[in-house]
Amino acid sequence: MLFLIIYCATLCGNFLIVILVSCSKNLHSPMYFFLTQLSISDILLISNIVPNLLVVILYHTNTISFTGCLFQFYLFGLLEILECLLLTVMSYDRYLAICNPLHYNVIMSGWFCVKLIIMSWLLSFVVVIIQLSQICQLHFCGPNIIDHFFCDFDPLLKLSCSDTSMLHKWILIKGFLVVIGPFIIIVVSYVYIAITILKIPSNTGRQKAFSTCSSHLTVVSLFYGTIIIVYVFPTRGQSLIMSKVLSLIYTVVTPLLNPIIYTLRNKDFKKAFRKFKCIV
Repeated sequence: MLFLIIYCATLCGNFLIVILVSCSKNLHSPMYFFLTQLSISDILLISNIVPNLLVVILYHTNTISFTGCLFQFYLFGLLEILECLLLTVMSYDRYLAICNPLHYNVIMSGWFCVKLIIMSWLLSFVVVIIQLSQICQLHFCGPNIIDHFFCDFDPLLKLSCSDTSMLHKWILIKGFLVVIGPFIIIVVSYVYIAITILKIPSNTGRQKAFSTCSSHLTVVSLFYGTIIIVYVFPTRGQSLIMSKVLSLIYTVVTPLLNPIIYTLRNKDFKKAFRKFKCIV
């Protein structure tokens, strides 16, 4: 029941963001356009994990086909990488808005925003398809029990009888390119943002500037914090249980919290929601 409530609440919250941004002219800006892409990513991510999890819990049919497992892993990898890239694009948007406001509208044009999103989707697709093709070349002849609640990378490799050392090296390279690399860009962006905010003479101006990026910073901390902990912790003994719990955070809890974090203190969303209720 808890997972069902979380799933329904996540769908409602993220779909509401997409609808409000699409219908309200006040929300037609790069920041909210990127937020709709994040909401779509969250909808797909939780829909890839939770329905199968609910079937396992309710009907105790704890089996999945090999093709189904690979498809779930592909969607999971695609959407996690996409979220990393979207959070990076959003940090760049906040950097321009605060550190270079005079050129913001010129740089963040509608077509440039669309190109950033297309590039993020394409890069995510290419990285995961390469990884998936390498997994498909492995020989699976041993155990067929996945010690996880979804088909993740490490649990899949443990089922293979082939040498997976090269794949582990590839995952390190991929992790640096699509996880650590974007995280460094986000950190550098916020360093410049913090320096710029501290130079603002008035307290009101500093609070207003910080409020425009506080929601994004909260989401980044939650998402990247759990991702880094999961892949830094060892996967043996009790730490495996901790890994599963943390995996629930960035696959189930984060998609639920994202719309709440972004809309709870956002006056534009509250205004758009009141107008939407009047129309309905």
